[in-house]
Amino acid sequence: MYARSTTVRGTSQAIDEGIVYVRTAVMPVVQRTHGCIGLSMLAERETGRSIVTTSWADRGSMENSATDAAATQQRAAEIMGGPAEVQEWEIALMHRLHSAHHGACDRVIWHDGDPGDVDRVIDTFRTNVLPELEDLPGCCSVSVLLDRGSGRSAVAVTYDSPQDMRAARERAVELRTEFMEKMNRTITEVAEFELVISELRVPETA
Repeated sequence: MYARSTTVRGTSQAIDEGIVYVRTAVMPVVQRTHGCIGLSMLAERETGRSIVTTSWADRGSMENSATDAAATQQRAAEIMGGPAEVQEWEIALMHRLHSAHHGACDRVIWHDGDPGDVDRVIDTFRTNVLPELEDLPGCCSVSVLLDRGSGRSAVAVTYDSPQDMRAARERAVELRTEFMEKMNRTITEVAEFELVISELRVPETA
């Protein structure tokens, strides 16, 4: 399974208009596209940054959707007042404890490392880290996106509420610090978002 993420670094004043556009104009079209297995949107209201991720059953479906996606990416960027950056990923892991609901939020950790070591990294994450994440307050899902060519990865942990995410912060820092040191990975960014749209049918892979 694969995913395309479109990051728009827009303005905080335009974020709500962007959410409406994605929900009413982008999502219905994407959901009718062959091979689509979901769409989600993260919003960082203070900065105006948003990340829209579409998920696909196979690489061919993702690639075939690229032309239509380019137009909506450009329009979203215009509405939200910032440039769009597109990244394509392999969905290396998807695990749900329960479905996300209104008020959910995400902490996303981007990290880099040796491209030749990614399978070991994913196996170790699944075996050693995932069971610990399941015990964090309010944790409802964990996903890992992977770019095999560069070795870059993004881990998204979804929580039931901002309060739960804050309560889990200290333990989450301990887990990722230990894991990154053990796997010789470098964290490039950690950010927290509202999960404003979650329409996912990505099958469980953990």
